[in-house]
Amino acid sequence: MDRPLRDVPAHAGSLQASLPAALAGDGPAVRALDPQVGAGRGGASRVPADVAVVVRTSGSSGQPRDVMLTADALRASAAATADRLGGHGAWLLALPVHHVAGLQVVVRSLLAGREPTTLDDGPFRPALFTAAVAHLRAAEGPHYTSLVPTQLVRVLEDEDATAAARALDAVLVGGAASSPTLLARARAAGVRVVTTYGMTETCGGCVYDGRPLDGVEIAVDAAERVSLTGPVLAAGYLGRPDLDATTFVEVGGRRWLRTADRGRFDRGLLQVLGRLDDVLVTGGVKVDPLAVETVVAAHPLVREVCVVGVPDQHWGQSVVAVVVTEGGAQPSLTELRSSVAAVLGPASAPRQVLVVDALPLRGPGKPDRRAVARTATALMARRSPGPGG
Repeated sequence: MDRPLRDVPAHAGSLQASLPAALAGDGPAVRALDPQVGAGRGGASRVPADVAVVVRTSGSSGQPRDVMLTADALRASAAATADRLGGHGAWLLALPVHHVAGLQVVVRSLLAGREPTTLDDGPFRPALFTAAVAHLRAAEGPHYTSLVPTQLVRVLEDEDATAAARALDAVLVGGAASSPTLLARARAAGVRVVTTYGMTETCGGCVYDGRPLDGVEIAVDAAERVSLTGPVLAAGYLGRPDLDATTFVEVGGRRWLRTADRGRFDRGLLQVLGRLDDVLVTGGVKVDPLAVETVVAAHPLVREVCVVGVPDQHWGQSVVAVVVTEGGAQPSLTELRSSVAAVLGPASAPRQVLVVDALPLRGPGKPDRRAVARTATALMARRSPGPGG
């Protein structure tokens, strides 16, 4: 059996009006579409009967795909989150609802019998966040929100916003890797941050602070590939059985999601090391960009960083750190190279540090490494002297 799929605008109000019937099974499934993209690309207008929500995601490949989430998976995710955090509560929606992290704030609120407090559309501003938290805390607690690392950076740069975040019972931080330096700053400021790891195919975050939510299990193979199983897994991809066959596998009678992420267990906790295809090779030596980012992010001037490989005729790839800094200041390349070399070895040391106003993003808060690499290549080309220069 199947059911109709209805496209709705990616606004909290539209989603809240459509979700109850979608989750209950007595209305169409819904797909919230990015208003900048507009209508769907056509294709299937019906989905399996147990699918409640379809989320369009470009993933890390940049190829759009529609992920089908069942009502049972969404409920399991929301219930496990509530159990981990200390109960259903009032949520501040600070993320777009056409991405899974924003969608889940709406789902958790609905299942808790609450209406989320919603930030106005537009760029994230600390003053708006502060006002929204004040409104949220007028409701009975506990009080939660979900942010991406770039939003957390903005919060910590504003005294009032930091105080507002401190008043929340939990601030989930996911969507992209958070540097240990950023998390340490937040915790030192008294903000109760909880790191989350997951993806659209797991109804969002399913591993909190390195520990899987109830019902979720993690496996890491010899190649460091992370796989996940549990009641939060998506039903598959709409109209893409080819992707289903390579992404979801049966092992021992259980269905697993094979992610494209590298990881390892550290004292029983999952440590995500980045994507399998993000590893750089410079001079024949493999370099882990996430590890380099962790060291660079500890520099006092650096607010955000993305490390990429730029084609180099001598090294194959040249390691380049693209950074957003305090006031646009230029960190010392020599200093950063020494810091990275001391921790990771000389091959990992960036050969260039490029300062930009903002990192290109793919989805909320997730650096678009391909776009960052193109930006780095263009900036380095401008710096290079022309023939005879």
